[in-house]
Parts: sequence; C-alpha cells; structure tokens
Amino acid sequence: MYLIPSLLLSCGTSVSAFAPHHHALQFQHVSSTSASSSTSRITQSSTQVSMSEWSDFKDLDDDDDLYNDDLPPAGKMTESGYADENDPQEFKAEIGSKLPVPEIDWDGDPIFLPVGSALPLTEENVQGVLQACRQEIGTMFGYTAENRGVGITGGVDFVDFDGPTVILRVHGRFWHQRTTVLDRVGMYLQGRIPEIVDYMVDDPYELTDDANNKAD
Repeated sequence: MYLIPSLLLSCGTSVSAFAPHHHALQFQHVSSTSASSSTSRITQSSTQVSMSEWSDFKDLDDDDDLYNDDLPPAGKMTESGYADENDPQEFKAEIGSKLPVPEIDWDGDPIFLPVGSALPLTEENVQGVLQACRQEIGTMFGYTAENRGVGITGGVDFVDFDGPTVILRVHGRFWHQRTTVLDRVGMYLQGRIPEIVDYMVDDPYELTDDANNKAD
C-alpha cells in the first residue's frame, strides 16, 4: 500500500518538471511480507517525488523573432505579375503601390454634385466634375493602389471642346471595355452639366481592345 495524500504513484516513479526550482516530498512506502510463521514483518522505504515550482516562469523575450513584419500580406501573383482579384486588399495595395499612378493634368478641387444638377458648360466645371467622377466610379480606374495591384491602370482626361461636345482621352489598362468606360464618364458629366450634348475621344483607336491590351 502507498500512502500519498491526493496523489497515486506506482512504485519507484519519479516526476520531473522543467522549471529550475523543485520541492522534494518524501512519501512512505509501506509494504508487508508474510513470513513462514504467523508473524509479519513490516518494512519501510521512501520514494522521492520532485515537483515543480512555477513562480519564476516567464515568457520568452525573443517570441517576436517568430514573426516578420516585413513580409507582405499573404496572397498570390498572377502570371502577369499582378495580384489576384480574390487576394486581400492589403496585398493588392502592396503590389499597386509599386506602379505609377495615372497622371492627371489638372490640380483643381473635385466638384461633387448629385445627378440632375445644372452647372454651366465651362472647362473649369468639366474638369471639376471629371475629378469627382474619378473618385465616385473609382473602381474603373487605376487611381488607387488596390486597383493598380490587380492590373487596372487606366485613367481619363479632358482634352477639349468641339462646340457642346466634350472630347476626352482614355489611357492605360481597364478591366471594362473602353467604350463602357467612356459611356460611364460621359453620362456622369451630362448628369451634372446638361449643356453637354455629346462626348467622344480624340482618337478612335483609344476605344479598341488592341489599345487596351497594349497599354501599361
């Protein structure tokens, strides 16, 4: 029989721990052997059990070495070198931040107006509304790092007037067809400057798939 308070140990078992300080406990091992006669002889032995003291336990100081904040967010690259559309936004921005932002040849403030507004037809108003358009339907353009990260590098600029017709230029790579991009921009302008009768590009080649595919 083993008389150990709140702990059952098999004979000869020793328990070790990892902390530097240990407490040794002595437990009595009481055994009985039967002699050939009717009397019994009782012998005593002791078993030492080492138990850990965790009061000095501390976190490792070099835990942070397991992590590298310089690594880019998880994601995958497409064959063209851009992020995949299903990648995290952080990964798209990481890729897109290394690509040039489409140039804008006007540095005025955007003019945000609801559809149905009636601004007069002036170059300043067209430029201001166009600047707002770049932001409000920004998923079509490459003005954000996230969009450039997936290969959308396109932009749109005002070129000139031909009477009440606005002439625009589209450049760079788009996911949408360039004719769709032109229509979205043109309708945005007309919805806020109703004097615009029509919109067009200065070179019809700009609207072709060939121009889009060859764009940077």
